[in-house]
Amino acid sequence: MKRGKAWRRLPGLVAALATLVLVGGGLVGTRLATAAAAGCQVSYAVSSQWPGGFGANVTITNLGDPVTSWRLTWDFGAGQTVTQLWNGSYTQSGAQVTVTNVSYNGSIPTGGTTSFGFNGTANGSNPVPASFALNGTTCTGGVTPTTPPTSTPPPTTPPPTTPPPSTQQPCDIYAAGGTPCVAAHSTTRALYGAYNGPLYQVRRGSDNITRDIGPLAPGGVANAAAQDSFCAGTTCLITIIYDQSGRGNKLTQAPPGGFSGPAPGGYDNLADATLAPTTVGGHKAYGVYVAPGTGYRNNSTNGIAKGDQPEGMYAILDGTHYNGGCCFDYGNAETNSRDNGNGTMEAIYFGNNKVWGYGAGNGPWIMADLENGLFSGVNQKYNANDPSISHRYLTAIVKGEPNHWAIRGGNAQSGGLSTFYNGVRPNVPGYHPMKKEGAIILGIGGDNSHGARGTFYEGVMTSGYPSDATENAVQANITAAGYR
Repeated sequence: MKRGKAWRRLPGLVAALATLVLVGGGLVGTRLATAAAAGCQVSYAVSSQWPGGFGANVTITNLGDPVTSWRLTWDFGAGQTVTQLWNGSYTQSGAQVTVTNVSYNGSIPTGGTTSFGFNGTANGSNPVPASFALNGTTCTGGVTPTTPPTSTPPPTTPPPTTPPPSTQQPCDIYAAGGTPCVAAHSTTRALYGAYNGPLYQVRRGSDNITRDIGPLAPGGVANAAAQDSFCAGTTCLITIIYDQSGRGNKLTQAPPGGFSGPAPGGYDNLADATLAPTTVGGHKAYGVYVAPGTGYRNNSTNGIAKGDQPEGMYAILDGTHYNGGCCFDYGNAETNSRDNGNGTMEAIYFGNNKVWGYGAGNGPWIMADLENGLFSGVNQKYNANDPSISHRYLTAIVKGEPNHWAIRGGNAQSGGLSTFYNGVRPNVPGYHPMKKEGAIILGIGGDNSHGARGTFYEGVMTSGYPSDATENAVQANITAAGYR
């Protein structure tokens, strides 16, 4: 068994605080006649580091008068480069990096903050930038009144009419890594920077009318206020979790299969739309609360891996909401809702079921449901390297390709990913080659076993086997999203 390299969390965050002075004349001529109290503070923190790369978070605090747009620049001192950035747009010329706001975070009130994060490359040392400049002015310290020279005429160049590019979200990062999303499900936020379609649909109990819930802005957090207004005074169920990838792989009420569900016709129950409240980036949102008997499925998909084709998947879950029932899964399953034998599934499992396999401690564990087995590694039962993991917000990853697969996981609120298994398929007949069928399930097993519980916030499935570096970048995006 080969163990993959894990991100390592630095013993302490490497941070630099710099006080920067805002100059009104740097804001496209919007302050030319009056003095402005200006100043800000920038926190630059290296949050994670791995061989050849690192992740960082940057927070700007405005100490002066309100601003309506910003541009932050700095020079790297050891040849570092930015490779991916979210909540801003960037350019780099040599050592100099320039980051500008996106449409939704340009305004910073007095005392307010805005932040962005990025991943970069670093060969050898990775020193913190020595200084920063905001809107063209280098840090000089303090909050001071500034009066631009009266002889300087306003700039004659009109402001740009093309908005900065949207921030990258997980599926943009996967696409950049050559393993695009073929399914993208979330009730909490958009998983593409430009996505502005529906995230999910709710149906209220009082009159059975449905409503689609979308993001507050392209690439943004779900509009929970729209759900609250629509569902006020009655109950609401989540009827559809839309696929943001454009392939139509939406999830709906799971039909009966090897097991019948508790709803009419043997279908599974739908999730109560209000039982998993959360916040993302300070905005209210709702997850999918799966009680035993609840399940979603799509048996007729487009682009999902079949046979021994490579794929990857991640899910953000509530690491404190689980049980030992079978089976709280998200991923690839049989297209007839029945057990079709070893290797006909490849899905993320989360819980503390020990019937088929388990890891260290008492659970819960991230494992792979490969049908007729929950696998924590190469062995059929116990694998010591798969730890118990129960972060309140948990990143769970399973990926597979011919005779090779991996389990990874981490805290969805901070830090990087650890690799719990990276090696050949299980040493049990029937899993090499795999016989994946390409359905998608959430909250249930491949044969519609529906005894599990859990909470799902977001997840994707990819075409191709994602690199660890791509997943590390996705994890950085997840931690920056601000699940609380």
